[in-house]
Amino acid sequence: MKLNSYEPFLLSPGGNSYLMLYNVAWDALQSGGSVLDAVEKGCARCETEQCDGSVGYGGSPDETGETTLDAMIMNGDTMEVGAVGDLKRIKNAVGVARAVMEYTSHTMLVGESASLFAENMGFIAEDLTTNKSMNIFSQWLKGNCQPNYRKNVFPDPSQYCGPYKPRATLQPNKMRRHANTHSHDTIGMLAIDQDGHVAAGTSTNGLTHKVPGRVGDSPIVGAGAYADSEAGAAAATGDGDVMMRFLPSYLAVELMRAGADPSTACKTAISRIKRHYSEFFGAIICANTTGHYGAACNKVPGLSQFRFMVANTESDAPLLKSVDCF
Repeated sequence: MKLNSYEPFLLSPGGNSYLMLYNVAWDALQSGGSVLDAVEKGCARCETEQCDGSVGYGGSPDETGETTLDAMIMNGDTMEVGAVGDLKRIKNAVGVARAVMEYTSHTMLVGESASLFAENMGFIAEDLTTNKSMNIFSQWLKGNCQPNYRKNVFPDPSQYCGPYKPRATLQPNKMRRHANTHSHDTIGMLAIDQDGHVAAGTSTNGLTHKVPGRVGDSPIVGAGAYADSEAGAAAATGDGDVMMRFLPSYLAVELMRAGADPSTACKTAISRIKRHYSEFFGAIICANTTGHYGAACNKVPGLSQFRFMVANTESDAPLLKSVDCF
């Protein structure tokens, strides 16, 4: 392909509150930075600005009141991935994810060991708790720890706080109503430069009131995001415990590789999950290597339309787009 056959391009979920991160990422791309630089800087700004409270420090406290972070970054040229899960004390989760990719032969580090790795790489250890997150936690305790994500334990988790013990017999599996649209979210970013290089990244503080140690879909390659410079990229947001079982980002990219347009690829990935979990909360964005893009979301109470932002050379500023859920 010819050198300038591509248009520089950014795509991410979010509304106007995400505008600043777009400016940072777009500036990186336009000033000659790599697609990895653009994705990292965009996600890092969102971590600093605590986008919607669902990214970065001071949000989504777990059952002990602690905020932990998940993030990943993927190089669509080399298929290298760096990811972190259950990261503690480090605000720049996507930066640590990139360090995993560039300074180890691993793909993912988790928990306390990931935090120690980050500190050894020069990242500053800080308290991720804020007055806001502590207030969320204290109100949850006052409300008998509702909602929570326990099952088949006693005391009854729908009425009481723990500690919990396993029941002797498992109850018949019930389709639980999955996390509401305000309890968690993810910043996902896709970038394509003029040479056709593709990258993707994610960052989140996960699910509010999660069981300590829980890692969602965001840092899981193929679930939270996926990038391949021969086909395109995709990133997902929503109920990660359900969505990671279906690798929607990987599926969408493979569909685009096979010739599907981005909108169709996104919708097919969502439809696959809907067949098993009709009430799941989730959405996905997709972009192919020519800069065409699309998005899709599952229609549930509280989510009838999904907003995302696009930046390319055709516009002077990032554009807010939306798609109706189905």
